[in-house]
Amino acid sequence: MKNQYSKWQLIWLVTLRVVIGWHFLYEGVVKVTNPNWSSVSYLLDSEGLLKGFFYRLAANPNILKIIDFSNVCGLIAIGMGLMLGAFSRIALWAGIILLFFYYLSHPAFVGLKYALPMEGSYLIVNKVLIELIALIVLSLFPTSKIIGLDRFIFTKKN
Repeated sequence: MKNQYSKWQLIWLVTLRVVIGWHFLYEGVVKVTNPNWSSVSYLLDSEGLLKGFFYRLAANPNILKIIDFSNVCGLIAIGMGLMLGAFSRIALWAGIILLFFYYLSHPAFVGLKYALPMEGSYLIVNKVLIELIALIVLSLFPTSKIIGLDRFIFTKKN
């Protein structure tokens, strides 16, 4: 693949991909190393239009086990994919979908109160939405085919 980016564009796009990947990976590792972690409190703290849906997920122990496992594995796989630039298109879109559900669970709308403390004051735009949009932007720039394992995975052999 021909590099269409300037040196600095490529450096900062790859840096953004790697640091978001690190964030996903770290969040997954923290959850897997904490034997008491469960998504139940997060789901029960949901507000907004879909809070009933998230409450029903939390109320079913079998579904909750699947959600917890999928969340941890998803975070780790997305993080590794982004950091290594391996299957990054899949990692990017999986991250977008995961963050979209996080945002739907805890939207930053006026009047919504959460039990879990927030780090700031938000109006519609919060860190989850910013990271989601950053992943959408990264999906438009396939840097992993230049710097990443996708360069080797998706190389066409003549």
